[in-house]
Amino acid sequence: MPPRSSPRACFLGLAHAIFLLLVLWVAPAYAQETEGDVYIAQAILDYDSKRYPEALGLLNEALKLDPDNLNGLYYTGLIHLAMKKPDLAVEYLEKASRKSPRDLFIRMQLGVAYFTLEQYDKAAPLLSDVFAEQPRLENVGYYVGFMRYRQKDYQSALAAFKTGASTDPTIRQLTRFYAGLTLGILGLPEQAAREVEEALKILPGSALTGPAERIRDTVVKAREREQRLKAEVRLGAFYDDNISVNPQFSSDPLVQSLRNTPDRGGGRSTGEIASVRTDYSWFRSGPWEATATYGLFHSQPNNPGLFRSGKIQSHLGGLAGFYRGTLGAMPYQLGTQYTYDYLLLNDAAFLERHTATLFGTLVEDPGNLTTVVGRLQAKNFLLDATTPPQDNRNAHNWMLGPTHVFRFAGDQHIIRVGYQFDIEDAAGTNFSYKGHRLLTGGQYTLPWGETRLRYDYEIHFRDYRHANLFLPTTSPNTMTRTDTEQLHVFRIEKPLPNNLTLSTEYQGTFSNSNIEVFNFHRNVFSVILTWTY
Repeated sequence: MPPRSSPRACFLGLAHAIFLLLVLWVAPAYAQETEGDVYIAQAILDYDSKRYPEALGLLNEALKLDPDNLNGLYYTGLIHLAMKKPDLAVEYLEKASRKSPRDLFIRMQLGVAYFTLEQYDKAAPLLSDVFAEQPRLENVGYYVGFMRYRQKDYQSALAAFKTGASTDPTIRQLTRFYAGLTLGILGLPEQAAREVEEALKILPGSALTGPAERIRDTVVKAREREQRLKAEVRLGAFYDDNISVNPQFSSDPLVQSLRNTPDRGGGRSTGEIASVRTDYSWFRSGPWEATATYGLFHSQPNNPGLFRSGKIQSHLGGLAGFYRGTLGAMPYQLGTQYTYDYLLLNDAAFLERHTATLFGTLVEDPGNLTTVVGRLQAKNFLLDATTPPQDNRNAHNWMLGPTHVFRFAGDQHIIRVGYQFDIEDAAGTNFSYKGHRLLTGGQYTLPWGETRLRYDYEIHFRDYRHANLFLPTTSPNTMTRTDTEQLHVFRIEKPLPNNLTLSTEYQGTFSNSNIEVFNFHRNVFSVILTWTY
């Protein structure tokens, strides 16, 4: 009878048996993974040496052993890309992406494969995400910039071209070439020509050389041939319910006398308006441009009883200079302008103004634009000798302020906000003030007929510096005037054939003052036909 085993011996024997079973079960899989990794390591060496068929054979063997091997799938996709077989690359890179959806390099190469197949709708989200995470990753700036260029998102395209990096001379040349095309579209021909010239230097004998040379030689010439003369003619009719600017009802005898003056005709009138404006670019050289301007405006009311606000005619002439450039990928414009305008009221000289303006505009991105304006204006009212010195409105006006524009859908829709600070230093103490103006508004383009709806709103707060010597008539020289003037403008514009635009407009001006004679409401409705050249 064989001796019985002890409990300890039985336990040790069972444990040994389980260990052997585990070894026998795990060892084949471990051996397969090890062998597959060897295949992949050798394939990577062959890929780096551009021995693509050999590398592909090794990767096929590795994937037979482990069909879900992430490195095997990734490098198989890379090799198919290198062998100009992007359709096959997509098959393997999509599998790799499903296994590791956040892997930056897999997303990059899958995006490149879609890009090569011109499936830009699939490539764009992948490559844009990669660009957002690592904008300096090899070649990604070019791919993203090119797709933005195709979508006519030119400023964003330029930003991608400027930010991207590549060691591939072909990609570097394409990047500079398309950056040049983009700058040309953005109205910067001199910089466009420089970018194209730099593209030529990278690979002088490439297939791109001929087209690039032609673009380089023609882009500036095209700018020089661009229409130098611009003109605008406007004809229209209006209804004004307070053309003589009658004050609101008041208990002040002077205010009521102004309201009830018979020859004001009740302050209501229809009428006609006409205007002409021409701008001529008389100098262009690279980023520099200079223009000359002339404008004529005529307003003819049909109310024969008007005496202070009747027929108006103004003449305006001006000179302006501009410089255009880029700050990184942000186009900007700096400019200065001088204008002189001469205004007649009822065929008699009424006002002349000299205005000097400095301004700068920066396009931060396709959705944002900021302008800063500084202005000095000298006003000379051509008054008769009976005007009291305190009511002399001859003045210097200083103004400074920024305006920001939010842009949507290629400027189809915009929102505008701004602020201006101004000081009026008048010869007469009754008209000197310090003011603050807030501006806002927007434009919406309807989806049919390109009809534009536009609304603008301004509110101007004016604090006058001295007590009014003559007003109010009940207690003169006791009150310092403060005004709040609001302006509402609503316009509907409909483009027509032959460079014509038909517009209807409402303009409402509402002035509120602590001196009642300056309180008034005015509503003007107009219909205008505009022709542009």
